[in-house]
Amino acid sequence: MALWKSVVGKLWITIILLVAVVLIVLGAFLLEYIDATFNNSRDVKKLFVYTGIIGFLLTTFFAFFLSTRITRPLMYMKKAADLISKGDYSTRVPVGSSDEIGQLSYTMNFMAEKLEGTIHDLSLERDRLSSVIRSMTDAVITFDAAGTVILANPHGGELLEEWSHIRWDEEHAAIPKDRIPEPLMSVYQAVQERRVQVNSKLHVNSGVWSVVMAPLYANNNVQGAVAVLRNVTEEFLLEKLRKDFVANVSHELRTPLSMLQGYSEALLDDIAGTPEERKELAQVIHDESLRMGRLVQDLLDLARMEAGKMELKRERVDIQTILTRVVRKFSVLCKEQGIILNSNDPTLQLILENADEDRIEQVLTNLLDNAIRHSKQATEITLLAENQILDGKAIVQLIVQDQGQGIDEVSLPYIFDRFYKVDKARTRGSSGGTGLGLAIVKNIVDAHRGSIEVQSTINEGTTFTVNLPVT
Repeated sequence: MALWKSVVGKLWITIILLVAVVLIVLGAFLLEYIDATFNNSRDVKKLFVYTGIIGFLLTTFFAFFLSTRITRPLMYMKKAADLISKGDYSTRVPVGSSDEIGQLSYTMNFMAEKLEGTIHDLSLERDRLSSVIRSMTDAVITFDAAGTVILANPHGGELLEEWSHIRWDEEHAAIPKDRIPEPLMSVYQAVQERRVQVNSKLHVNSGVWSVVMAPLYANNNVQGAVAVLRNVTEEFLLEKLRKDFVANVSHELRTPLSMLQGYSEALLDDIAGTPEERKELAQVIHDESLRMGRLVQDLLDLARMEAGKMELKRERVDIQTILTRVVRKFSVLCKEQGIILNSNDPTLQLILENADEDRIEQVLTNLLDNAIRHSKQATEITLLAENQILDGKAIVQLIVQDQGQGIDEVSLPYIFDRFYKVDKARTRGSSGGTGLGLAIVKNIVDAHRGSIEVQSTINEGTTFTVNLPVT
């Protein structure tokens, strides 16, 4: 504004000086002309009228010319300033002279250029940061001081959408997705009160989430919080499986070792007075050593399989021969427990051209042993095999179906994981396995380029289906 007033003041001074000069020159010229030419007053009056008109026209012309010359660049600068204020940083002012106004135009263009570069750099930085946040596999959510969601990346938005449909208690309705979810409320309050980063783990439905929430500061005041959430369900389950495995294996090894030690000391101390008692003690020692040997063998087999060092003796295999052998092996045990074991027609021809007979038998043995341990008296177990076509390829399909207690939906996706046990109550006693059987089955089937599926309903039973390619 001060610059504008200065320019306008200079403009009027220039105009006045020009008009004065013109009038003085014209006055001098006219006086000489009057003295030489005119003698009466009427001619003098006319001459003065004509001179006034000419002076006014000249003054107006010069005033208009100078005004346009000076104000046009100022109008350009005003228009450019308006466009820049609206976000058009590419606007430039035309520089038509090298005077003060021209220098002002050049300075304004330089300022606009620097401003455009700064805005461009800020936009690139913002886009880069936004791209990083969008690409994160973790959920990132930002809350304001009132607990309202102000920013969330795609994973965070999906998580808020999912949690917004959950009723956290019977008294209150589900929380809108633009508000802080109930599981994060305690963490958010801790951040607001303590003004420090808080780490926590949340259990929501069947998932486990690791949460890191930090305060957002503005003018040394906490104005909200930013939370980073990561789904650690798999890591949590693996850690739990590891702990369970250590406990189970420790028990499974300790029990036979204790019995071996106890019964061997009984033999050494001649506690058994008769040959029958000594034989009974020796039989117990033998059985427990076999049990410990099976556990160690399972661990070694699984370690070799997961290391990719399992050797298969591939040959032409008659599946029906394996079925007959397995049925014969378990028929006595099923009869003792009151379980009915069914099998398909023994005359059916089922051939695998390139398979390991011992490993296929191990698959059926583990599945059948698992079915018997989960079945009650007077229930049935069915062992079937048949030729099928899957995705245009010939396969042999093996089915082991029981009427046992079934597997819940939470455990079903993890039953083939090593050391996983559905019923933790069966970790003790003769009916408890080590959680390795199904993991071994999965590895053997994968090594044969096959697949295994499971379907189960609580209190109705479980069906395992193994698909093995014929060639």
